Amino acid sequence: MNTICRKFSGCLAVAVATLLPATLPASASENVVAPSAGDLAAAVSVAAQPDAIGLARSNFRQVDHIEPRRITMGEKGFPVYTLNPDFVRGVAGAPAGMLRSVAVTATADSGQKATLQAMPEGPGKWVAASVFSGNDEETLSGRIRPGSVLLNEPQINGWYELRPDGVVLLQASLPQSPVGKLVPLSEYQRNVHGRYADKMPGSDYQRDGGIGFAQAAAPPAVNTGLPVSIVAGLIAAGVAGVAIVLFAVWRRRTLTPR
Repeated sequence: MNTICRKFSGCLAVAVATLLPATLPASASENVVAPSAGDLAAAVSVAAQPDAIGLARSNFRQVDHIEPRRITMGEKGFPVYTLNPDFVRGVAGAPAGMLRSVAVTATADSGQKATLQAMPEGPGKWVAASVFSGNDEETLSGRIRPGSVLLNEPQINGWYELRPDGVVLLQASLPQSPVGKLVPLSEYQRNVHGRYADKMPGSDYQRDGGIGFAQAAAPPAVNTGLPVSIVAGLIAAGVAGVAIVLFAVWRRRTLTPR
């Protein structure tokens, strides 16, 4: 089983993330639509199956070097959205986020935590796709207000609270706006259009073998008290190519894919 490691050492490192197409558009309207109660229940149910628990066990073994006698899967799923390519392009009515997965926290009997990613595989069908060490998705979801969703901009490892009126950065490896500041959706769309619109599938940038993306000068980030988690390319948004990103490293997070 392959393992993708992110090691945080307090210095700068280079990460290569393969950006795969996102799945399951949330809505054609301005605001994203949350998964149904049935979808959430199905995702949580998948996370409790023996093969999913086996993935979590492998992650605990690889990351924490433990062999849990018991693993408890959470009874709540946390929807995770990723940056929508149509929103980047400026397609009218495209929501900023597309539902990518439902995160379910796994807890070992020794207290260590990991996050299972349940992903859609057709209407009403979910599959246990991968497991990350830690429980960033649960922690960050606890910081957003009712009516908001958790949005990931994988190219900068940015996590946002996506509201009907804008986005608020929660944490990022390469912050493009101050943590805690509300950025209106129209402004956020202009920002991501400027960063990624010329790097989409089929662009000259992609055909010429370009990698990475233009980075604006990063403003000082407020210390959120949370560790930074590097998001694997396996769950990245549908922006083309391979991004080589310099990021400040703080912790180790390992992805165990299915």
